[in-house]
Amino acid sequence: MNETLLINADGCYRQEEQRAAHYFASLYEQVQQKNYGPTLTKDIQGWKQQHIQPRSLFTFFSRGKEKTSPKGYHNYIKWLNYTGKLDDYLDRSISYIFMRDLGKALDTPDTQIKIRDVVETLKKQLTADREEDIEMFSVPKLYRLAQKEGIESAMIWVMNKLNTVSTNIPDGMDAVHAQRKLIKIIAGVILHVVEEMGDEVSPKERTQKLDEAIRLGYSYGLTYPFVDDLLDANVLSVEEKKKYSDLIRITLTTGSVPELGDWTGGNVELISFIHSELREAFEYIKSHQLPETLKSFFEQSYVFFNAQDVDRVKDLSHANYSNEELFIPIILKSSSSRLITRSLISAPEDEGFDNRTFLYGIYNQLADDFADMFDDMEVGAVTPYTYYMKYHGERPDLINPFELYWTVIANLIHNVYNSDTKACEVILDRAINGLKRFKERMGNEKYNEVMELFASGDPKFNKVIQNMVRKADDVDFFDKLLRDHIITILKNEREEREDFLDTIASLRIQMNNILSIPQKEQAFLVEEPIIDAANYILEGNSKRLRPIITWFMGVKAYGLNESAIIPLLKSLEYMHTASLIFDDLPSQDNATIRRGRPTLHQVYNSAIAELTGLFLMQKAVEEQASLDQFDSQTVLKIIQYSAQVTGDMCRGQAMDLGSKGKPLTLEQLNMMCFYKTGIGFEASLIMPAILAQAKEAEIEALKKFARHAGIAFQIKDDLLDVKGDTNLLGKSIGKDAENNSSTFVSILGQEGAKKEMWDHYCMAIEALQGVSHNTTFLKHFMNYIVNRDR
Repeated sequence: MNETLLINADGCYRQEEQRAAHYFASLYEQVQQKNYGPTLTKDIQGWKQQHIQPRSLFTFFSRGKEKTSPKGYHNYIKWLNYTGKLDDYLDRSISYIFMRDLGKALDTPDTQIKIRDVVETLKKQLTADREEDIEMFSVPKLYRLAQKEGIESAMIWVMNKLNTVSTNIPDGMDAVHAQRKLIKIIAGVILHVVEEMGDEVSPKERTQKLDEAIRLGYSYGLTYPFVDDLLDANVLSVEEKKKYSDLIRITLTTGSVPELGDWTGGNVELISFIHSELREAFEYIKSHQLPETLKSFFEQSYVFFNAQDVDRVKDLSHANYSNEELFIPIILKSSSSRLITRSLISAPEDEGFDNRTFLYGIYNQLADDFADMFDDMEVGAVTPYTYYMKYHGERPDLINPFELYWTVIANLIHNVYNSDTKACEVILDRAINGLKRFKERMGNEKYNEVMELFASGDPKFNKVIQNMVRKADDVDFFDKLLRDHIITILKNEREEREDFLDTIASLRIQMNNILSIPQKEQAFLVEEPIIDAANYILEGNSKRLRPIITWFMGVKAYGLNESAIIPLLKSLEYMHTASLIFDDLPSQDNATIRRGRPTLHQVYNSAIAELTGLFLMQKAVEEQASLDQFDSQTVLKIIQYSAQVTGDMCRGQAMDLGSKGKPLTLEQLNMMCFYKTGIGFEASLIMPAILAQAKEAEIEALKKFARHAGIAFQIKDDLLDVKGDTNLLGKSIGKDAENNSSTFVSILGQEGAKKEMWDHYCMAIEALQGVSHNTTFLKHFMNYIVNRDR
């Protein structure tokens, strides 16, 4: 392996290590002097005026109401707005992001104006009346935002990527954490890009830069689950970790992901997938880097990786690590992780950003390590806190990381941000909030034990801090609320998706068991193959989507008796299967494969196929007429509606046949697809609604959903006909081109068709706002439609 070196790995790491050592020496001197206590006590005296309000007689009697802060993202935002606290809450939150993520000083007029603008915009979005609106961070909302910016292709791309990563996260790693971290990094890169381009760029240039930011953010963010988290987890063997770590080291020193070669170990499939994704990611990063920042990106990435690696191999049983060995890698990895972003987007050098970010990083890392100390101790991870917990009794030379944390805070406020009032306010807010959250999570007893260990060295200062932890209000932050909210969303979606897929698999088996049509006892004088032919086509590898949708709507949404609607489930599958028989005929689509097997007319002949289709249509009516647990008028409505649907499906197929070889407009194609596909989904929704005697407004909302779901389904079919897998699809691909049919791909192109599909996805989800019953299944059904491979 003779790759040309892009960077001097040892040289760049040694240089940053020396810089970190100099910073640590300064902090060490300050912590030894314990100047942080008096300095911060004085700062807190001014700070607490905004956070500890004197109690009047009125507040004494009303304090129960005043202190009420509801749980949950939406309720909490409403409460903040109602109590007049939202502006300050958002101001400190956005100010913190400008400090942490953008490396800004808060005392410049330009930064202050930008913070006010962001706060104003965010407040409008958060306080909009959402009683009948869709979750702000849902896929439809984010896609609509992407449409406004003209970056739909990037949004579609990254959604597919995030879904792929989540699917391939192995047991032993946290898929939700991986998704959240990736989303956070993408958002961080977008923040930097928006900050760099300002307001003077053209709309076209803005679209291009935002598109690149999403792809760059994902490409860089991929290293967190598939490098850091993977090497930290117990997924790979010791030998595999060594080999994989060497591969990453070569990548960062040469700028190219090397060939994988013959991988030995039990994770060949996983590593092959990761290798492919990382290679694509690094190639994209390299192709969008300016030559003058490419080297800087790989140097900073190497410093981050090596600092992580140095910490990763530490053993908690080793009692002789020096203070420098414990803290210098933390300084390096906590600063380089954010310094990377500016070189990633090829931003010009900014000495102020570089210096502030380098000095700031350890503040965040020490706060995170404090919050996670018991989890880290459980897995034997070496952090300043776990090491001090284990060895403080026998190692008096060890620096107390909690004291160093407050030293860093004092240093940031007065030596980095020059005693700026706003910076002091935000940093102290964050520090007290961290202790409050830790105390709430661990409980009073455990919290007091921790404070006894880490804060007893300066009892006077500790008394001040604990007083603030008990009494201070208004120190919480939006990013923490949003983090918890997104984790909740991702966890719920993952659990719901697993439940959705499990239920579909179970229902498919149940449907397969009830569809078979028994032979008549009195046979004709001559052999008749109709029932055999019907069972042949019914036994194929079908998705059974329509009866499954009906089951969910009937049983889960409307509470109908499961056994009572079995005839309806059978009728829908019979109707759908009949339509496929007709579609496949030589006189129509002339298909050769259906549901993974030869089409019916090939196994028998066209006449038998036609008769079997008619037979199944009549069996559908027969099943509907046997809905004997519902009143006769309701059953008549079902039969009447079913007849209308059948007629409309025939019209749709006639439109399709008449359009072959003719260019269609998008409007004509939408209409044809609704009658061919959407109307079948509509029937699956409307029939159980009729049985449940749903209100007309809800039925109309379901029809609107079905229309857009059907079109989205057809677009996905068109895309799969171009690039699908015949084995997965169970039918031949390329039939649309062979039949000279107008499709969404032929009219819009593949990218345009994808955008159209996601637009209909959004309209379908938006239509569900008019449905009062549980629609979780339908949301996951839409996700299935756009993400399926068959």
